[in-house]
Amino acid sequence: MDSVTEIFFKMLFLLPVHNWNTIVAGNKYNCDDQLVSALPQSSFSSSSELSSSHSPGFARLNRRDGAGGWSPLVSNKYQWLQIDLGERTEITAVATQGGYGSSDWVTSYLLMFSDSGRNWKQYHQEEIIWAFSGNTNADSVVHNKLQHSIKARFLRFVPLDWNPNGRIGMRIEVYGCTYRSEVADFDGKSCLLYRFSQKSMTALKDVISLKFKTMQSDGILLHRGGQNGDHITLELVKGKLSLFINLGDAKINSANITLGSLLDDQHWHSVLIEHFNNQVNFTVDKHSRHFHAKGELNYSDLDYELSFGGIPLPGKSGSLPRKNFCGCFENLYYNGVNIIDLAKRRKPQIYIMGNMSFSCSEAQMVPVTFLSSSSYLALPGTSGQDEVSISFQFRTWNKEGLLLSTKLHQTSGGLLLYLSDGKVKMSIYKPGKAQSDIFAGVGLNNGQWHSVSLSAKRSRMNLMVDNDVTSSAHAAVPTHIYSGDTYYFGGCPNNGNSSECKSPCAGFQGCVRLITIGSKAVDLISLQENSLGNFSNLQIDLCGIIDRCLPNYCEHGGECTQAWNSFYCNCTNTGYMGATCHSSIYEQSCEAYKHIGNTSGFYYIDSDGSGPLGPFLIYCNMTDTTWTVIQHNNTDLTRVKNANRENPHAVFFKYTATLEQLQATINYAEHCEQELVYHCKKSRLLNKRANKFQIYKLLSGIRTRKKPRTNDTGFLSYKEHLPVTEIVVTDTDRPNSEAAYKLGPLLCRGDRTFWNSASFNTEASYLHFPTFHGELSADVSFFFKTTASSGMFLENLGIKDFIRIELHSPSEVTFSFDVGNGPFEVTVQSPTPLNDNQWHYVKAERNIKEALLQVDQLPQKTLTAPSDGHIRLQLNSQLFVGGTASRQKGFLGCIRSLQLNGIALDLEERSKITPGVEPGCPGHCSSYGNLCHNGGKCREEYNGFSCDCASSAYSGPFCQKEISAYFGAGASVVYNFQEYYTLAKNSSSHASSFYADMTLIREVISFTFRTTRTPSLLLYVSSFYKEYLSVILAKNGSLQIRYKLDSHQDPDVFSINFKSMADGLLHRVKINREEEMLYLEINENERMQFVLSSGTEFNAIKSLVLGKILESNDIDQDTMKANSQGFVGCLSSVQFNHFAPLKAALHHTSSAPVIVKGRFTASNCGTSTGADSTSSETTHSFADHSGPIDEGEPLANAIRSDSAIIGGVIAVVIFILLCITAIAVRIYKKKSVYQKNEAKGSENEDSAETALKCELSMQNTVNENQKEYYF
Repeated sequence: MDSVTEIFFKMLFLLPVHNWNTIVAGNKYNCDDQLVSALPQSSFSSSSELSSSHSPGFARLNRRDGAGGWSPLVSNKYQWLQIDLGERTEITAVATQGGYGSSDWVTSYLLMFSDSGRNWKQYHQEEIIWAFSGNTNADSVVHNKLQHSIKARFLRFVPLDWNPNGRIGMRIEVYGCTYRSEVADFDGKSCLLYRFSQKSMTALKDVISLKFKTMQSDGILLHRGGQNGDHITLELVKGKLSLFINLGDAKINSANITLGSLLDDQHWHSVLIEHFNNQVNFTVDKHSRHFHAKGELNYSDLDYELSFGGIPLPGKSGSLPRKNFCGCFENLYYNGVNIIDLAKRRKPQIYIMGNMSFSCSEAQMVPVTFLSSSSYLALPGTSGQDEVSISFQFRTWNKEGLLLSTKLHQTSGGLLLYLSDGKVKMSIYKPGKAQSDIFAGVGLNNGQWHSVSLSAKRSRMNLMVDNDVTSSAHAAVPTHIYSGDTYYFGGCPNNGNSSECKSPCAGFQGCVRLITIGSKAVDLISLQENSLGNFSNLQIDLCGIIDRCLPNYCEHGGECTQAWNSFYCNCTNTGYMGATCHSSIYEQSCEAYKHIGNTSGFYYIDSDGSGPLGPFLIYCNMTDTTWTVIQHNNTDLTRVKNANRENPHAVFFKYTATLEQLQATINYAEHCEQELVYHCKKSRLLNKRANKFQIYKLLSGIRTRKKPRTNDTGFLSYKEHLPVTEIVVTDTDRPNSEAAYKLGPLLCRGDRTFWNSASFNTEASYLHFPTFHGELSADVSFFFKTTASSGMFLENLGIKDFIRIELHSPSEVTFSFDVGNGPFEVTVQSPTPLNDNQWHYVKAERNIKEALLQVDQLPQKTLTAPSDGHIRLQLNSQLFVGGTASRQKGFLGCIRSLQLNGIALDLEERSKITPGVEPGCPGHCSSYGNLCHNGGKCREEYNGFSCDCASSAYSGPFCQKEISAYFGAGASVVYNFQEYYTLAKNSSSHASSFYADMTLIREVISFTFRTTRTPSLLLYVSSFYKEYLSVILAKNGSLQIRYKLDSHQDPDVFSINFKSMADGLLHRVKINREEEMLYLEINENERMQFVLSSGTEFNAIKSLVLGKILESNDIDQDTMKANSQGFVGCLSSVQFNHFAPLKAALHHTSSAPVIVKGRFTASNCGTSTGADSTSSETTHSFADHSGPIDEGEPLANAIRSDSAIIGGVIAVVIFILLCITAIAVRIYKKKSVYQKNEAKGSENEDSAETALKCELSMQNTVNENQKEYYF
């Protein structure tokens, strides 16, 4: 096929196929003829009339006949005005007036339509029952154009509201045109076969369109069979349409697509099926599904015939026989061919099996709808009969509800029939007798029609559901049963007469039809004429059930369930939360996790928040700079041989995220890079594009050495080149040629959106952006800080709709909106002012179920949406940020990280060109300074802040990481506060004259330790004048603090004897001296205070010693004994005022005044678990988090890839080898010493200490293993 012809057919395919139907119908254009003015009087009817001069025949627009319009006898919600157009007509608009010269008019009304004058359907627009705006006076005409036309013969106007100072009064006109169609009626036993030639087939497209209506929930609409069980079948299954496609030898193109719901309602439904190459578009009414086959759909194995209404030979489908269709088809087309027209003209391509007519029969069933739990229907019965026999059909979504209640004759007992957990339960009760209960059916709240028949005669009761013997129940009754005089269906009247009608549950909400009492069918139409029974809050002659899960408004894969008035979303395992699973439970970046206080670990991130991209697992490396690490499936060095251009070596890299997720992460990051290593010998990379860049050229540009070598390493940092998805090597088949490559993980730094901010300097300044589109779900989040008492954060307007967020007062944030149901407002009240010039977080969300507002960590405020109101937010103006085009007060202050439905707005870029607004906003430490712990100082930066841990004993991005060391026997760390000046030269001077700056009247000391040896010296501070402080563990394991602040007195000794602290566990000690007062805290819960008697000044401090004191000092006997043993164990996070001696010894040995001797090694022994202090190394299952989680915990189950396992094993092996090597060297160097001290060592080191060393060693091994893998 030439390209021109192919383009023509593709364009033809893109045309809407349903236009063929409307062309046949004709009159598509200018379909606005007046339809009512020429109708006879007999075409008008109504529920009632006030008088003969107010009859419905006087309801023509602009006419003054009679009383000048129609008015019913009583003005209530059960009144209606009906027009018979004589034949099915296309209706495009309506118009209304009030009664001429009166105070009678209707302010709002519904439209209902029908083909037969029975089984009405309400007009829907925007997925809701549409209420039309009516009149505000008697004579003006209000036109309403229908968003989609109605094809019907009968039309009803149902008043909802009217002038409160008058009554219902209407004059009407209907606009439209003649509607032509071809129909065929199938009786459930017939079918139509259409045979076509291969020449009539087109290789490009295959299109089927039709309309159908039926009362049966199951049946074959169309079938095309083939060889080997291949087939395409459209089937109605439980009121839903299923399209089955089974093609190809391996059946790889099999598909089962289901659309629609409640399609057995005897109303017209449209179907469109389009095949185009490997694409299938399937549309039912306004809902579509698009299916892409894995391969080309092969029609060569299909027969050149289509059957409609059934399968002529059931065995051909390769499946069990199915029910034929019972109902009507309209305008049935196959590739533009009118099938019904061919059948009417008896064309040879058509073969009809069974009885099929070309007019549509109408079943005269009358359903009633129980709208609320207060609805009921009371029908008369024959009292005193010895048998109760009732049957009916119902459909509902509710699990609970009263179906029937009746009082039995001459007793105070009664019979109940009700739904309980989706089952039908029948109960007979009588005072003094045990209640008799039977159950039948299961899952009867599935929206399908179900039949129920019950009988109770003498002492037996029987119950059957769906005429199924297996769904029946029988039981004996301990009393004789005689029928009462009234049967209450659906509920009980609110008249307080509980003896007549009892209900063990809420009223029934749903539809009921085909009620039979005894052997007599109930005429439900006579209810409308008030000639039978009594009722309240019913809709008669229509079933108003709605499938609220179609379309499914649960986002991100949420599962929809429903009741009569609402639907519910189950967000379990989706990664989202909220009424519609709209909001992500995860942060959007590592930067966001960091600034809520999290540390390095595995996390799920959701790059576009509430957008379509899902969450994925990454590793966050929280250093001073936050790095996002995204792994792929091949991080090892890969060697390549025997590759050439004809047989290249190509490798594809799969990441733990999709390409769209990776691209979003890259776009939002400040910088991204990926390391690529290539070793080669007589080989070259293929000069081929791989994910938007040429690796060969790129490697040439990142060489680290000017001289040609056999290896090359570099970082790819252009965002448009990332991530690397493919490497191709083609030149390793020559003699002695080989190559090897290694690709590192994708690394991204920072988050451009998190700190993106703007400063609004005047109340008249604002930023504007394109219209916000959040019709069904809209979420807005941002940070703000201000000193103003009020101001507008953002506003977007429509014709009537709007959305607005503002600071209403210093402690009040308001979220207001209107989607057509009137304005709504959600307000959060803060107990403290919000205009404190600190960052505050705001998140507002509006969906079709609710609106909510969150401010900081305050309780979230929620407002429930009306169940049957307007649902679409329709905006058309620009979005204004920081101000508004209207007269409200603008915002003064800063707004940061503004996101709408997960899309970040670039405030900084827009503010560069906007007067009165500046990019950026300083002063982050005022809000985030509290994230710097343990003495860390907040340091202001342009985009954010950092924590300066120079004066802290901790490290890490928030000064929270423990710094720990293991001390072996004899190890010593000496931190010198001041150089020693020879006192001999200044012997006449007082110490304070030389060391005034080192004379202390207060100290704050904190450290953590773990040991099993006693006595032990934990910490010693010396002075140039024989004053000192020592902290020791005594022989019994008690903690002792010994202060000697007067060289002429004995030291003050304070012992803490509540338990032995040499138990191998971590103990935290904090000592705070204020002159003579000494405050002690142990393990953050034991607190004590003491009083010193030796003095208040610690003069001329010299040094601090951890471990063993190596120089001679004048110390007391107990301190000397503790020092003889030194300290063996773990010390962590040692802080003396603003000095951090242990940190200096480990990190700044060359620059700090510290001396280290003996066996002293860095360790992670100071954490509570012995591993890394961050619990983020432990990850949790993704499935465990179905709702809001603690943001302080890292999320997700780390996907255990092979590389992770291999990395861990390699790390352990390397550690063991290093340990063996170190031990061997030590044995070799210290062999003689070891032999001499072997016995002594075994005496001193008891089993507990050995266990501690073993524990610490294992902990270090595990942690180093983790670090090697993570980093």
